[in-house]
Amino acid sequence: MPTPRETILAALHARFSALPATALRGDVLPERVPAAGLLILRDGEPGEPEVTLSPLRYHYQHRAEIEAVVQGATRDAAFDTLCASIGAAIGADRTLGGLCDWVEAAAPRPVDLPVEGAASLKAAVIPVVLHYSTADPLA
Repeated sequence: MPTPRETILAALHARFSALPATALRGDVLPERVPAAGLLILRDGEPGEPEVTLSPLRYHYQHRAEIEAVVQGATRDAAFDTLCASIGAAIGADRTLGGLCDWVEAAAPRPVDLPVEGAASLKAAVIPVVLHYSTADPLA
């Protein structure tokens, strides 16, 4: 049976898989970026939990990351559309169907990356904080 952490990350990935952009989880950047853009969900760091003792619960603010990448002549508009679709996907259900207490994303810091012999990439890492609790940090 998957842990709450894995269940939450899988649900977040499934939410992004419904977007027009290609959504990967933990993969390397492929050689070609699809026209609608590319999202790579990184599992990130759960951090140190807050602990309550009665009942014993570990409260995490898990910081996952989304690498958002677009390419092409209209990359600025495509990047804006991609970021807006990520925000809409998260905002549609900030509890991921009750799996999380809250999901929130931070603003991206886009960078333009030159590619030799091809159109530049526009990319950003978008932090996503997943607030959840569990009875066991390993389960």
